[in-house]
Amino acid sequence: MKIVITGAHRVGKTTLAENLQESLGDYELLKEPYYELEELGYAFSEIPDIDDFIAQLEHSVKQITIKDENVIFDRCLIDFLAYIQAIDGSRSIQSIFNKVDSIMSEVDLLVFVPIEKPDLILCGESDLPELRYQVDEILRDWIWDFGIETIEVRGNLLSRVDQVLSRISRRIENKGVLYQ
Repeated sequence: MKIVITGAHRVGKTTLAENLQESLGDYELLKEPYYELEELGYAFSEIPDIDDFIAQLEHSVKQITIKDENVIFDRCLIDFLAYIQAIDGSRSIQSIFNKVDSIMSEVDLLVFVPIEKPDLILCGESDLPELRYQVDEILRDWIWDFGIETIEVRGNLLSRVDQVLSRISRRIENKGVLYQ
């Protein structure tokens, strides 16, 4: 099963992904493309720009299409597309959107971690809070459009993990029947 965690920055995706991997011991956890690219020598801008997000999107495409089953992805193709849209709303992203849409068909479960109200994670100005909220809003509009099983998780970490594990158990019990 390919499980992809999606959401704006500083919502708890990595922590959730790590805890899911601990609970699902036979699953591989793939780091966020930012960190993998950084390790490969990619020089990111101090303030993220469209080129940075395109590079991460392309790396994420490779991750999803190469990896087989039992993988948890910390970040999603949709995230990078949302960042591109938030940074430059006038940019035509239809061709990229179509590519993302076709690749997302390889995903078995999309886990959306939204910004909650009240916000559970403090964000300083250096964390670009306005961009964070814009991306969250875009993701809220888009995530249901990809026709794959999606769950929106809320609450503390243990609650989020339980919500995902419960969905996976229900899916297994029903022999892979998808719920939306």
